[in-house]
Amino acid sequence: MGARGPIGKRSEERMGHRSKYEKDAITKAPSGAPTDLPDLPDPDPLWHPIAADWYLSLQVSGQAAFYQPSDWAMARYAAELMSRGLSSDRPPNGQYVSALDSVMARLLTTEGDRRRARIELERKPAGPQLASVKPLDAYRDLASG
Repeated sequence: MGARGPIGKRSEERMGHRSKYEKDAITKAPSGAPTDLPDLPDPDPLWHPIAADWYLSLQVSGQAAFYQPSDWAMARYAAELMSRGLSSDRPPNGQYVSALDSVMARLLTTEGDRRRARIELERKPAGPQLASVKPLDAYRDLASG
């Protein structure tokens, strides 16, 4: 899969000089739904709502641009496992949780999983940007003497 150990920082958060190899080794992709998704089956109506939401969230996530048909089949399998665990009357055991987490990690579901695989989704600005407060700080300093 990817590197072991702590999750590295995003490329724009790293400081200092990086070699050309390190810069080129990161694959960047836009966040959000890919434009060329294949026709995918709808979530099973019997799935637990959380499992269905997770499966649908993959379809609008940037890492889906890298998915092949076998990855989508694995996503359906993971959603089925998740649904069965969430619908069960018994609490999940550690082995089940670990296996499900492993499948989800192979699908690059979290930012940490993607960083380990050297894939970064480009972040979209989250709404309007607030104005800098530096002019207000400077004015306050002048007014206070």
